[in-house]
Formats: sequence, structure tokens, C-alpha cells
Amino acid sequence: QVQLVESGGGLVQAGGSLRLSCAVSGRTFSSYLMGWFRQAPGKEREFVAAISRSGTSTYYADSLKGRFTISRDNAKNTVYLQMNSLKPEDTAVYYCAASRFLARSANYKEYNYWGQGTQVTVSS
Repeated sequence: QVQLVESGGGLVQAGGSLRLSCAVSGRTFSSYLMGWFRQAPGKEREFVAAISRSGTSTYYADSLKGRFTISRDNAKNTVYLQMNSLKPEDTAVYYCAASRFLARSANYKEYNYWGQGTQVTVSS
């Protein structure tokens, strides 16, 4: 079974940056659409970004485009989320996810595999 493990979360001040990593087990990483989602307490899971299998196409929540960058290294079975100019509103648990079946999706229900999440807290 595929396993996803996030890392890189932590506590940062507003305006700071973090780089999240998601390591994926197995040999089929390049077959997956990869996405990042986040969930704050009491809120629905929210789409952050996604990247195509080859890495040639990226997708972002409109409100985050320009601050966050998703990338992947298929040779290392790893997907990244670079987060810049962080705001307190970005505070959430960030999840890495993989989709076997879709070429693009912003719907968390359409992703098949999930990591355990990593906490990102942005202080003011």
C-alpha cells in the first residue's frame, strides 16, 4: 500500500516561509496526481495546490496563487509545497494526497491516499 509522510511543518511568524515535503512509498509515484490540502479547526478540508504526474502542470487555490508553489521530484518520490509570505490565516494542518484516477482535481474526496498531516502555525 502506498504511504505518504509529510514533514516540514512548524511555528513561524507572519511573513515567514516554510517548505513542506511529502515522501511517498512505492514505485508508482509518477503515476499519481499529487495535491496539498489544509484543514483548520472547525472548517472543511481546503484545496491548496496540485501537480500533474509529470510536473508540467500545476493548480492552485486562487487565493494562494503567488504565495505557494508546488513541485515534485519523481526520482525522489517527493512532492513539495513552498509557502512564502505566510499569514495567520494559513494556520492549519496540511495534508499531502495522491490521486490514482484523475488528471486534475481540487476535491479532497477524489484523492485516494493521504498522509498523516503536518501542523503549520503562523503567529502574528
